[in-house]
Formats: sequence, C-alpha cells, structure tokens
Amino acid sequence: MKAARGSVVSKKGTPWGTIIAVVAIVALAGAVITYYMVASAPKREQSDREAAAASFAPTASDPDPSKRIPGVVTATYTGSVHVLPTERVAYDKTPPFGGPHDGYWATCTGTVYPNAVRTENMVHGLEHGAVWIAYNPDQVTGDALNLLKVRVEGKPYTMMSPYPGLDKPISLQSWGHQLKLDKADDPRIDEFIAALRSNPNGVYPEVGASCDALGPGQFDPDNPPPFDPSKPGPDAKPMDYKGTPNAQADQNGGMSQQPSAPASGTPTK
Repeated sequence: MKAARGSVVSKKGTPWGTIIAVVAIVALAGAVITYYMVASAPKREQSDREAAAASFAPTASDPDPSKRIPGVVTATYTGSVHVLPTERVAYDKTPPFGGPHDGYWATCTGTVYPNAVRTENMVHGLEHGAVWIAYNPDQVTGDALNLLKVRVEGKPYTMMSPYPGLDKPISLQSWGHQLKLDKADDPRIDEFIAALRSNPNGVYPEVGASCDALGPGQFDPDNPPPFDPSKPGPDAKPMDYKGTPNAQADQNGGMSQQPSAPASGTPTK
C-alpha cells in the first residue's frame, strides 16, 4: 500500500505546462499594458498641456485672452473678400493671417496636411475660426513634428501644414492673430489655441461657419491645391481688393453670384 502511494505521488511531478501558461499570460498582459502606456503617452501629455492652458479660454469678461500671451501680433482685416481658385493674393504677412482669400476654405477638422497647401485656401479656414499651425519643414522634424501633430489631430477647427521658407520654425495663425515660435514644446502654443480656436467673441468674421471638407472640385483634403512658393506677380490681388464676382462660397461650398464685401486690408498691431 505504501509503495503504491509513493508511486502516485512521484508521478504527479511539477505542473510545468500550467506554469508556462501562467507566465505567458502575465508576460502578454505586461506587454499590452506597456504598449498602451507608450502609445497613449502623447495624448495624456497633451491633455496635461491643455489643462495648464485652460485659463486662456475666452469668456465674456475676457473676450480675447491672446492679448495676455507674449509675442502675439495682431492685425485688422475685413472678412468675406474672396478670389477665384486661379487668382493669387499679395499678402502683407508671411504666413498670412487675414485678408482676401479663396472662396473655398481648407478643411480644418483636425487636419494634418503632409504637404504645403495653397495659402489662399488656408486663410479662408481662419475666417471660420480655425487655428493654423504652420512649420518650416527644414527645421521641424521627428519628435518636434509629432509634438505639433498631437495638438491638431482630431481637434475641431484646427489644421497644420508645412510652410517652406518660414522665417521661424513654427508659426500659429488665427484670423487677425499670429505667434511665431522656436520650439514645439512652448506652452504658448496651447495657450494660443485655447484663446482663439472657435472663440465666440467676434475675433474672427464667421462665427459658426463650417470647417468640414468640401470635396473634389472645391477643396479636396486628400488632394488639396499645392502651395506656390513663387512671389505673387503683378496680377495678384492687393490687400485692399474688393473681391472677385462669383468667387463667394456659401456655407455649402457652392459659388454664389454675389461679389464679396469691400475690405480695408489695413493691418494694425
């Protein structure tokens, strides 16, 4: 009897199969958690940056908090002055942040354009309350570029594109406002966005206007009109241009038959 019991005990042995399975499950769970932590880190860090900039959100008593941000330059432009897709504007700023612009707006629904986009379309997006992050592609790459992208991707009324020849690594635009910066981790980026993106207090002309894609034949975000780096020619429209008839885009993106309103086009700081 004792011999039989000893034989049974000796046959049980160590449950290596179970141990290996448990170790594999634990390792897999650890890998999943690590991947999640690494992958979600940029968004979590961006949430922290946005929380830190929350005091720059506009209110009735503080309609334009960007006035408290060092380095912001302002100018006054009249909205709804439109040109045709074949016309250029001789802008007074680089990148421009107001003035005559294409009748079709650039899609600005958290859109990151990999290539430079026609300026006249981007300016129209500003008229609708968007913030445009432009960057010098020769100076902003790698981690710095990703740090800008996380400010834009999936964020309404926000767009981003390279701007060849930009005199600073980074330039932020909203209608009538600009901020040029050297570093992608500058907290003023988030303060500028908090203060001006979709600001309801009349800091841009068309409150409530759409930023949605218009599509092929108007403005296709998958194939946008390219940036023209050449100097505007003598036929370019000046900043005091009154607008081209039939170049007025309505809220549905279609061209109306009415000429645009006059523009003063006189910038002030």
